[in-house]
Amino acid sequence: MAALPRLVCASSVVLVVWAGFCSAVCVEVPSETEAVQGTHMKLLCISCMKREEVTANTVVEWFYRPEGGKDEPIYEYRKRNHEFPSRFSGRLQWNGSKDMQDVSITVLNVTLNDSGIYTCNITREFEFEIHRPLFTSSRLIHLTVVEEAGEDFTSVISEIMMYILLVFLTLWLLIEMVYCYRKVSKAEEAAQENATDYLAIPSENKENCAVPVEE
Repeated sequence: MAALPRLVCASSVVLVVWAGFCSAVCVEVPSETEAVQGTHMKLLCISCMKREEVTANTVVEWFYRPEGGKDEPIYEYRKRNHEFPSRFSGRLQWNGSKDMQDVSITVLNVTLNDSGIYTCNITREFEFEIHRPLFTSSRLIHLTVVEEAGEDFTSVISEIMMYILLVFLTLWLLIEMVYCYRKVSKAEEAAQENATDYLAIPSENKENCAVPVEE
């Protein structure tokens, strides 16, 4: 029994260490591509650094291109935030992280005219003792703005499966109830028949009803 508390304590330590490790991991998650008119839309742009302990100067440039149009700068981060005059003036908000691995922005009060292609360009200059290499990456987000939120296909399938399961369980319970009712009825009928047959035997023959025991 003394080994159980030790095992629980060791498991807790492992979980704490694992949680701390996971919290420091950077994952490049793609951005959502559909927004609802009148809501806030976060344009997710994550560029993880392989060696986080190395310092780097990061420059972020955001561009917007409407359908059939050209790229136009809308936002920039170069040691400070800068918003370019555009259709998004006053509606862009920096939503990045302090370590500059998440360089996302948020479009406030999305309109139907905000549909298009958003480009996130990241340029990093790493500060090594001997040289200062440059690293560039780019993310494209094809955003579609709709008037109303459509019902999620996954939730529809889950709801249908739930109803099918409820119908199946109801039918199964009904079948079990009918089966049990018939089984109990047959048992009662058999008991009544045995009792009737026993009462119909003459009293002088009831003594001979005992089953003979073989030696």
